[in-house]
Amino acid sequence: MMLALGMFVFSLHTAAYQELQRQTDWRHASNSRIGAGPARQFVGRGEDTITLPGVILPELAGSLLSLDALRLMANTGKAWPMVEGSGHIYGLWVIESLSETKTLFFRDGTPRRIEFTVNLKRIDDDRIDLLGAGLGLDLLRGLL
Repeated sequence: MMLALGMFVFSLHTAAYQELQRQTDWRHASNSRIGAGPARQFVGRGEDTITLPGVILPELAGSLLSLDALRLMANTGKAWPMVEGSGHIYGLWVIESLSETKTLFFRDGTPRRIEFTVNLKRIDDDRIDLLGAGLGLDLLRGLL
């Protein structure tokens, strides 16, 4: 297991990401001053996003159904706990977008290669007590 987002497990059997890109912003308000540079004040943490680009090669690794499962999760609008295979808890995340590019097709149109990118946004403000609360995990139990 590389990473679990709710009940979806990123792995060689489902969808393996090639890299994990994380960007965290911090907000600093600016006030103009006469005769001096602007004064800045720290007002808190901003957005926290993760981007997971990856490749599915259905003949070798990954499943054609994996991206459909992620779309079903995103359609619920719910936040999902994210836990790395090492045990690191990232918190609660929503799926903001999912893009895919299919190439190298068989005669029947089935792709041999699917490149994907999943964009996630954190929503929990470090509130670990929200983990497991009303996540609607029953939706995915039958798919995976």
